[in-house]
Amino acid sequence: MKKSKSLKRMLTGTILAVSTFTLVACNSSETNSAASGGEDVTKISLYSSGSQNVETFWETVIPKFEEAHKDIDVNFVFVPSGTGGQATIDRIVAAKKANKDSEIDIYEGALADIIRSEEEGGLFYELSTDSIKNLENVQAENLEGTQNLAVPYRASSVVLAYNSDKVKDVPTTAAELNAWIEKNPGRFAYNDPNTGGAGSSFVLSTVYNELDDNAMNVQDESIMKSWDKGIQILKDMAPNLYKSGVYPKKNQGTVDLLANGEVDMIPAWSDMALEQINSKLLPDTTKLTQIDPAFTGGPAYLMAVDNGNDERKEASETFLDYVLTQDVQKLVIDTMYGYPGIKWDLLPAEDQKKFEAVSGGYRTFNGGDLASELMKVWQKEVASQ
Repeated sequence: MKKSKSLKRMLTGTILAVSTFTLVACNSSETNSAASGGEDVTKISLYSSGSQNVETFWETVIPKFEEAHKDIDVNFVFVPSGTGGQATIDRIVAAKKANKDSEIDIYEGALADIIRSEEEGGLFYELSTDSIKNLENVQAENLEGTQNLAVPYRASSVVLAYNSDKVKDVPTTAAELNAWIEKNPGRFAYNDPNTGGAGSSFVLSTVYNELDDNAMNVQDESIMKSWDKGIQILKDMAPNLYKSGVYPKKNQGTVDLLANGEVDMIPAWSDMALEQINSKLLPDTTKLTQIDPAFTGGPAYLMAVDNGNDERKEASETFLDYVLTQDVQKLVIDTMYGYPGIKWDLLPAEDQKKFEAVSGGYRTFNGGDLASELMKVWQKEVASQ
């Protein structure tokens, strides 16, 4: 495995150039002859982004893969979440339009990138169990919306994290949660939804709880007219939140409040909360639960870029199949505290037990750009009041 590079280290300047073609990997993806035994080695590249645990995960998995598949070399490029991921997908798009090789073989992204692929005439190619046998073990619900263009190799969801010493009447529904917040002023917080997914999930869930079940799959902007009721709930809730409506920055901001005892309940990412409970950053009294209707969540997806090189395609598919093996999926649980991509019953009972408190699942938001539009409305009508 080539050493992981951050986007910052990859650039020679201090500013990301306007042209996406300046984002160049240090090692191109190509097929070379290995020095030992004359065996051909196929080089492929994996571009990923996210938190530190994502980088650490791949730096653990890739050497294991290369040891088992000595004819494939994986160049791993890790870029910061947010703009870094956007720059990568923009590079793939630019290469497609120029009919050039993006030199990116596998891209870790979101469901929105699959939609972007369609809009751009096909950035990724269709995957099947013919070449990736372990796809048959993937949880069926995680494949929804992928159109066979992605491998959902892990998942996480937003859940309620609470101090079990203080909270005895644990909410089980959204209505009960809203009532608890009203009865316990100052003891609940959610982070600014524009700075972290836990807060945005809370806002989105609160608004869409007031709409019909299929609303989360609607991408027509006309649905924005139906947001008023949910937005009013958030406005009415504000005086009963932490410090009468203070929204901490980032997911970690509310986790810190819970850890310090300044609040008793927050929405939090399941993997983040489980990891911090395990590492004692959150006290043992911290418990997690999912409510009904569930908060949003979803898988992280691996997509194979259509670069027209058959050898690299085959190598990429071998890697994707490896990621879905039970050994790697156990690493998802043990090192990332994420939900596995494969079916739960294929994993040891002890691993299934670790997640029983948050196994109520999640809802997936398929509204595309409407999520960012909702956050703008929240900023204008809720945060500024």
